[in-house]
Amino acid sequence: MDLDAGLPTLEGERVTLRPLRREDARAVLTLLAQPRVREWFGAYDTLRLERDFFDPAWAYTYLVLVEGEVAGLIQFHEVPDPDYKSAGIDILMGDDYQDRGLGTDALRTVVRYLIRVRGHHRLTMDPATANGRAIRAYEKVGFKPVGVMRRYERAEDGSWHDGLLLDLLAEEFIEG
Repeated sequence: MDLDAGLPTLEGERVTLRPLRREDARAVLTLLAQPRVREWFGAYDTLRLERDFFDPAWAYTYLVLVEGEVAGLIQFHEVPDPDYKSAGIDILMGDDYQDRGLGTDALRTVVRYLIRVRGHHRLTMDPATANGRAIRAYEKVGFKPVGVMRRYERAEDGSWHDGLLLDLLAEEFIEG
C-alpha cells in the first residue's frame, strides 16, 4: 500500500492537511521532540517513527500545515467491516501551534472527510485523562466521553496512565 494511498489534500479554514511523505521524517521527528508534544507522545526514534506514522497498513497520516509550515500531525485508522464501519483519530500540534484553534480546525477537517467522503458514522479518540487541553478541543467538535480505559498507555518512565475514550456520531458533529 502506498504511504498516502491516494489520499487527497484537505483544506480547513486555517490549516491544510497534506498526506505524509517519507521526506517529512526529519520534520516529524523535530515536531515530536517538542516539550509539550513529547509530554503526551513520549520519545521517538526512527524505528518508532516508522511504526507509528509510516506504516499505512494500519493508519493514514497527514501533516497539519499552517501557512506552509509543519504545525502538527493528524492520523486516522479505519474499521472497514460494514457492520462496524468506524474510524479512530489521533492528533498532535507543535508547541507554537497550540491554544490557537488550529488543532480544532484540523480535527473538524478530518472529521468532515471521514463522515462525508469515507462514509463513517462513528469516530473515536483516546487522549490521556490528564490531557484536559486535548479533551476540551475534541469536545468542541462534538466528541463525548464514553468511559475511562484504565492503565491504557505506558509513559516514558514505564508507568501506566489512564485514557479517556471519546466518540462522535456523525449527527453530533459540530461544524464550527
